[in-house]
Amino acid sequence: MGFGDLKSPAGLQVLNDYLADKSYIEGYVPSQADVAVFEAVSGPPPADLCHALRWYNHIKSYEKEKASLPGVKKALGKYGPADVEDTTGSGATDSKDDDDIDLFGSDDKEESEEAKRLREERLAQYESKKAKKPALVAKSSILLDVKPWDDETDMVKLEECVRSIQTDGLVWGLSKLVPMGYKIKKLQIQCVVEDDKVGTDTPEEQITAFEDYVQSMDVAAFKKI
Repeated sequence: MGFGDLKSPAGLQVLNDYLADKSYIEGYVPSQADVAVFEAVSGPPPADLCHALRWYNHIKSYEKEKASLPGVKKALGKYGPADVEDTTGSGATDSKDDDDIDLFGSDDKEESEEAKRLREERLAQYESKKAKKPALVAKSSILLDVKPWDDETDMVKLEECVRSIQTDGLVWGLSKLVPMGYKIKKLQIQCVVEDDKVGTDTPEEQITAFEDYVQSMDVAAFKKI
């Protein structure tokens, strides 16, 4: 498991392919996993590696907050696709994946009774684990821009109002204030929604209802997870 040498073109290509359908190295919000991989990259990936470059620029925007991001930083080799060998010496996988189970036992032409029994036990174990895996839940990661009326709007109260919106299938993530001009700052906040439970327009309807603080709301980024 791993990305390989992230200072090499080959390693960056693996990172780009890995992020083609992901927003973050692990989970649905920035974490210490992103910090560990970000620190292993020597600089912005080239423009043709668009997924890696998008991720790099996004994580770089949290540079001042990286120490407070959730999670525990692990060895670099603990992150990345399972089918890429870690050649950096930064850590090796110490747990067996389902696919590591030997379903076929010995290669000998005449299989012993013990080998046959072991193969059948492992096959039953494999099938049992596969059957217990939960069904995938379709989710979307949404980055929202919430704009106040003017520079006198209480942005702390505005964010409290936004985060007060609680419903099954909606999880709020990190946020920050982004300057707009004329001393006005907008609230940029991330959320993850379960598509079957929360419509993508639901947050907008509820946020704009706080009309004493919110002038408008835009979707800055949207990605299926």
